[in-house]
Amino acid sequence: MLAARGGDGAAYEQLLRELDLWLRAYYARRLPYPAADDARQEVLLAIHAKRHTFTPSRPFGAWVTAIARYKWVDRVRDASRYSALSLDDEIAVEDHEEAAVSAAALDQLLGRLKPAQESVIRLVKLNGLSIARASGATGQSAALVKINIHRGLKKLAALVS
Repeated sequence: MLAARGGDGAAYEQLLRELDLWLRAYYARRLPYPAADDARQEVLLAIHAKRHTFTPSRPFGAWVTAIARYKWVDRVRDASRYSALSLDDEIAVEDHEEAAVSAAALDQLLGRLKPAQESVIRLVKLNGLSIARASGATGQSAALVKINIHRGLKKLAALVS
């Protein structure tokens, strides 16, 4: 650690490799694999971020073990806060089938109209635009927008009945 803090890149790389091996074994006995892997990475990041706080007159192993233990306790606390649902439990899922079928049917019906009628019906009746805004968006006059809506709705009514 002292050589690594002194700027020796190879020593720092060696230190991280050895710490990685030690942390894998440390957490393998204490946590399930995904949590162990996350905790190991958190410790390596913490050691990197806090390496300047290591006091050379104190044992390095105790310093690393303390960090690893704190991260382990954090993982255990997190696990106790969030209980998992078992796969046997009923999970309420909202049914959107009717809405999806209705939207598909509406798209199919609108597709049978003239493009000018379809676009203004979508803009005004489905998206809530005003006649004036639909006119500006399509390039049709306001009067033509009204006519296309009227004729398109009349054709839709005939198709449905």
